[in-house]
Amino acid sequence: MKISKACVILVLLIISFLSALAQAHKHDYDDHTCKPSGKLRGKKPPKGKCKRDNLSKCCKHGKVYTTYDCSPKITNRTKAILTLNGFEKGKDGGAPSECDKYHSDDVPIVALSSGWFNKKKRCVNKISIFGNGRKINAMVVDECDSTMGCDSEHDFQPPCPNNVVDASRAVWKALGVPKKDWGGMQVFWTNA
Repeated sequence: MKISKACVILVLLIISFLSALAQAHKHDYDDHTCKPSGKLRGKKPPKGKCKRDNLSKCCKHGKVYTTYDCSPKITNRTKAILTLNGFEKGKDGGAPSECDKYHSDDVPIVALSSGWFNKKKRCVNKISIFGNGRKINAMVVDECDSTMGCDSEHDFQPPCPNNVVDASRAVWKALGVPKKDWGGMQVFWTNA
């Protein structure tokens, strides 16, 4: 039985196409393998104890919040939500950063969701954030806790979603985002 050259080429093209399709679906699947790890019931914060700087939200009594021990897979273009945080003493960031101390909000620094923060393994490493047509390098100094919240340690704020880059005002300024639009924006990031 003779197989024509055209049949061999056709079979190879089909195999290549199916392989590329499988790789594309594998990538889509990898981005969504982080599943919720639990639930947390909100408690009403004591009067005056939840700081609302930087559009922070306070826990609502009885509301159920989702917690995560993981974050989406880090790639060379990791999708995230950029939020605004205060890293100075007395700001909505609460306690000193997990990596060391309080920091000036005029320095490009960030807190990452728990999975990306990886139990302090990202401390003082830099990441590149891409948004609004610009790029900024920022140092990781804190965790945006996706596993806990609604208590004094977390300034009575809900757990962070698992895909947050919580940034100082310096990051927002460097990305050229008008101040009226600070608070929540889709960005991409990667290790610097």
